[in-house]
Amino acid sequence: MIKNNIAFIFTSFIILCSSIQLQAQEIPDGWHLLDKKKDGYPGISLDKAYKLLKDRTPQPVIIAVLDSGLDIEHEDLKNRVWKNEDEVSGNNKDDDGNGFIDDTIGWNFIGNTNGESLVAETLEMTRIYREYLKRFGTKDKYTITPEEREEYLVFLSFKEKYEEAQQTWQERYNNSKEEADFLTSLVPPLQKALDKESFSRKDVEKFKPRSSSIEKVKATYLRVLDQNSRMTSESIIERYTSSVSRLEEVELRLKYNYSLDFDGRSIVGEAISGYGNPDVSKRSEHGTHVSGIIGAQSDNKIGIRGIATESIIMPIRNTPMGDEADIDVSNGIRYAVDNGARVINMSFGKDYSPQKELVDAAVKYAQEKGVLLIHGAGNDHTNIDYYYSFPSSLLLDGSVATNWIEVGATSGNYNEDFVASFSNYGKKAVDVFAPGVDIYSTLPNNEYGNRSGTSMASPVVTGIAALLLSYFPELTPEEVKSIIEDSAVSVSLEVHQPGTEETVPFDTLSKTGKVVNAYEAVKLAIERTK
Repeated sequence: MIKNNIAFIFTSFIILCSSIQLQAQEIPDGWHLLDKKKDGYPGISLDKAYKLLKDRTPQPVIIAVLDSGLDIEHEDLKNRVWKNEDEVSGNNKDDDGNGFIDDTIGWNFIGNTNGESLVAETLEMTRIYREYLKRFGTKDKYTITPEEREEYLVFLSFKEKYEEAQQTWQERYNNSKEEADFLTSLVPPLQKALDKESFSRKDVEKFKPRSSSIEKVKATYLRVLDQNSRMTSESIIERYTSSVSRLEEVELRLKYNYSLDFDGRSIVGEAISGYGNPDVSKRSEHGTHVSGIIGAQSDNKIGIRGIATESIIMPIRNTPMGDEADIDVSNGIRYAVDNGARVINMSFGKDYSPQKELVDAAVKYAQEKGVLLIHGAGNDHTNIDYYYSFPSSLLLDGSVATNWIEVGATSGNYNEDFVASFSNYGKKAVDVFAPGVDIYSTLPNNEYGNRSGTSMASPVVTGIAALLLSYFPELTPEEVKSIIEDSAVSVSLEVHQPGTEETVPFDTLSKTGKVVNAYEAVKLAIERTK
């Protein structure tokens, strides 16, 4: 099918992606740091913030990043990685007596003491459904007892959600495979024929194919560029790379996230403390990108610019490709608090939290110890005032954590598309919005690239918090939260409600109705600390 309809498939593909390509060309890398009035992009006005601080001396501030991992050798991050000075590397001893052996740069809570690490895991929904299947898998409404009826209905609900989600990801796999297969039939043959990883239209036009098959590839390539002026050789090659990567991820999600047989936790074991290992570098793309937004080195004349120049990144690995376990979230927070973190960034989430009491206790512990928690609201374009998303500032006892900021995502388009189409929102559940679309940051192996998500918006706010604490170290978590939220900028726009074409006032989508701004936050901090 792909060989016989190659032009049609790619035409459909470029029509679908034309808006993405246009945005990628129009919105500059690093737009989230810019100033709307000066630069035309609704960023956080970072340069203006630092001008206010030019006569002040900053102090280092430790920021814990609970995430998938971190490339600790990245050229733009290696000088920002936290070092546990009380621990001796590689001597297989707990030198500082904190319960973790050789934790010189952080800790991996999804590993074991043999050095093995968890990469993929099931979803929490899958884990819960699997337990219900053990009890009700062979029963129906005629064979359950009256006492089982209520739980049986819950089982049926999980069964429906599980099968629907599994089908959705199967469709995503089919679509991803079609795109990846097509691009694989186009890009690698041209790279091989031209003996170039990157090539231009002129390179292809001048090239004289030696076979009919390559002649067809050349003709298709040129036809594709003719059909959409926004497409370039660079964008096609980049799309090929990303499509192959995306296919691999979707394939893995189908294989592991929805597997009723896979038990990733068997690698970690059943221990509730003292487990894990010091290897924080596994599957580090997401965590590396998040960390760069917060604190990539700004004075090394390479790469990108992080928001907080004095931030020290403490990597804590607790998030596999799947849903994190509540115990790992809890222990990750406690580790960060006990080892000196002032702010904890949490760019992860899930729909169910069977051990929420563990996480709540850790949140309260952080609150008592003066540590700020910043969390991405999620990417399901859902009103989380009405649908649960975990972890959450709303605790089981009905109280709300005072040391918590929940963050939605905005784009670089100051129009009806200002709010990211994927972002969760909520007048009660989401505190503020921050840039989270096409955010340029660090990637493993000294690379850089754009990523989108509330996972990117959260570290923007974390970066501002770190900036405030490095220059105003006396601030409490509640004071930092208040400054960030009170100084955030009002936006008088009608925007698309995420996931719909309906437009609503921007200020109806979060508690403050505002988007964060570093300059305004610093200005307010100066006023409040006089």
